[in-house]
Amino acid sequence: MIRGLMKCLWVCVWMSQSLQPLQAARAIPPRLAEVFDAARLAEMDRVVEETIAQKGCPGGVIWVEREGRSYTKALGQRSIDPTAEPMTMDTIFDAASLTKVVATAPCVLLLVERGKAELDVPVSRYLPAFTGFQRERITVRHLLTHTSGLKPGLSRQVPWQGYEHGVGLALAEMPETAPGTQFRYSDINFILLGEIVRILSGTSLDKFAERELFGPLRMRDTGFLPAASLRRRIAPTQRVEGQMLRGVVHDPTSRAMGGVTGHAGLFTTAADLARFARLFLNEGVVDGRRILKAETVRLMTSVQTADAVLPRRGLGWDIDSGYSRPRGRVFPLGSYGHTGFTGTCLWIDPFSKTFWLFLSNRVHPDAKGNILPLQLELGTLAAQAVRNFSFDRVPGALAARTNFLSAAVGVPTIEVLNGIDVLVRDGFKPLRGLRVGLISNHTGQDRNRRSTIDLLHQAPEVSLKALFSPEHGIRGVADEKVSDSRDEATGLPVYSLYGDRRAPSEDQLKGLDALVFDIQDIGCRYYTYIGTMGNCMEAASKAGIRFVVLDRVNPINGVAVEGPVHTNQSTFVAYHELPLRHGMTVGELATLFRAERGWKLDLTVIQVEGWKRSMWFDETGLPWINPSPNMRSMAGAALYPGLGFHEAALAVGRGTDAPFQIIGAPYVNDRVLAAELRKENLPGVRFIPLRFQPTYSTFKDQPCSGVAITIVDRDRFSPVDVGLAIARTVQRLHPTEYALGKLRFLLTDEPTLEGIKAGRSVAEMRSAWMEGLSRFKTRRARFLLYPDPPRP
Repeated sequence: MIRGLMKCLWVCVWMSQSLQPLQAARAIPPRLAEVFDAARLAEMDRVVEETIAQKGCPGGVIWVEREGRSYTKALGQRSIDPTAEPMTMDTIFDAASLTKVVATAPCVLLLVERGKAELDVPVSRYLPAFTGFQRERITVRHLLTHTSGLKPGLSRQVPWQGYEHGVGLALAEMPETAPGTQFRYSDINFILLGEIVRILSGTSLDKFAERELFGPLRMRDTGFLPAASLRRRIAPTQRVEGQMLRGVVHDPTSRAMGGVTGHAGLFTTAADLARFARLFLNEGVVDGRRILKAETVRLMTSVQTADAVLPRRGLGWDIDSGYSRPRGRVFPLGSYGHTGFTGTCLWIDPFSKTFWLFLSNRVHPDAKGNILPLQLELGTLAAQAVRNFSFDRVPGALAARTNFLSAAVGVPTIEVLNGIDVLVRDGFKPLRGLRVGLISNHTGQDRNRRSTIDLLHQAPEVSLKALFSPEHGIRGVADEKVSDSRDEATGLPVYSLYGDRRAPSEDQLKGLDALVFDIQDIGCRYYTYIGTMGNCMEAASKAGIRFVVLDRVNPINGVAVEGPVHTNQSTFVAYHELPLRHGMTVGELATLFRAERGWKLDLTVIQVEGWKRSMWFDETGLPWINPSPNMRSMAGAALYPGLGFHEAALAVGRGTDAPFQIIGAPYVNDRVLAAELRKENLPGVRFIPLRFQPTYSTFKDQPCSGVAITIVDRDRFSPVDVGLAIARTVQRLHPTEYALGKLRFLLTDEPTLEGIKAGRSVAEMRSAWMEGLSRFKTRRARFLLYPDPPRP
């Protein structure tokens, strides 16, 4: 009997515990239960609490609203350092990049409504200094849609302060891709937009936004530079130089510019942000008062990027891109929103008349928090919570872009395909069922400019676990050592291979079945990406995991092979016995490395299709993206094997508009050098006298004289011959000033250095390495995957 009573008691306890979530879920008001499922709302609370427990953020505020009925919840702490403070619904948060859509974009559109600004005019109409080097082709619309071609942010390598200084740096930026052709999220775009608002309105962005937007919307706790009286309610962010930021903008560029910028600096609460969301759901009206025209709201929230640009963006708003995590897996394409680096997000669905937001300070206290997976989960649950609305085949929703390559107008369907294109076409079959680490950067894109990171992260039956970044970082903008981090789009750990480590550690490879390499090489021995590949192959061999190369074309063709062959000890810039210009793809190099180094490695190369060895990059139809910050053009890539090895001794264009296309030094006479180089009678090139002043690297901020090199026949010219001709000429003209020994690091060939010093001709120096080059060609032939078809 006692056993029976105990069993009954146990069942009652179990039922009581099991019913607790259901009872909690039923505890929402009846009117709210008409539009939302209580269990899904309770699940939103649970996943936030789980993230807090895992230290993804100290706390946060949820707000989900539909048809005027809202569910709100404050969870966790708003401060844990130096003291603990509970999260409250009235907590004020650093909104970070929500500034772009909550302040800057609507202010620009208000000026458009009033006839003071136009979307499709050059930015230079309002900012006259923004001209030259294709800047005059950038329009206001390009800035709002992040299709200007400008890089992601201003450099902070050299400390600077002041709003005017920051704007000046933004005005000096040049597009790295043709305006309107590629999506690249950029703070610089909105720094310029904030300045346009200042110029056209006659007042600063913060004052214009308060007068024309936040005041009329009664967003009483929203603005830039919050008053000291609000400090107790502000969620702190990160400790910087010993001080915890609280009421001071977290973004370092905005902070350097005084805290009022178009890309960051806004502070807000969940209640205020909810009012702003209602403005857009109601097509410009809140509480019966019109703030924006209905056509303005429709314009801002519809696709404004060109058909040939795969990510879809509105004016400021994100619609369908790698940043669309808050849409979750259910809300239809055509809903819109935005995120912020500090841990903020907002997503609005005009079809179901729903919005949800989550505000947190995930960077508190040490910037190690991560809510990216949480944003995806909350977005999914918010849509699943919606009652009496079907998200199947929503009228007016956008169609998914599943076959953009063949559907895009004017884009041929049969073109050169890199390895990632082949992998996608074949349904990721070689990687299915595998736990994968990806070695990549910004050049890891398919021909539609979709990131390999995003493609593998979303691929069926592929589990992307970690990212590994080479020199210049995962986004390709760093020109110095980089540290470990997290990828903003996926939340995955990013392990740097250009910091304290040059190869993955044993611990980082635990739990992985394969490493995948997808980086665009440039075809030159001392370009460090192939050194990174070799180091990773060796690590994979030791760990006993597979190595998969998503092959890419050699941009300076796969036929020409030239320069002395490296025969000394392996280094990061001379990883293997290769000439300066090797004429191989990374996939071919991988097969050569494995064979000649004797690794027991399960290697797979996903081959390029449609490429002939004789092709240069601009003959492939593939989109160009700068492989590194100073590799900005085909001309620079073609000259790099000959000019790159000079960079420690001469100014080679780093810190100018033409890296690796110009060369010189303070002690050079430009007209004399050009005249002497013309006497070399090198085929396919011309030398033009030039004066320039690099802003960094060798001879930084010093006036230099030298030559600009123009390629007139790229199939006849030899970049290595050009480099040697420059070296022997400068050595002859300036033997005491020229630091010839500094060429040793990248050239790595003592006989060639001796030949330069002795004044030997280019032909004489070339003959000295021909035997070694001939042996390399014989070795190379075994590993070529793409022989050109016989010529008729």
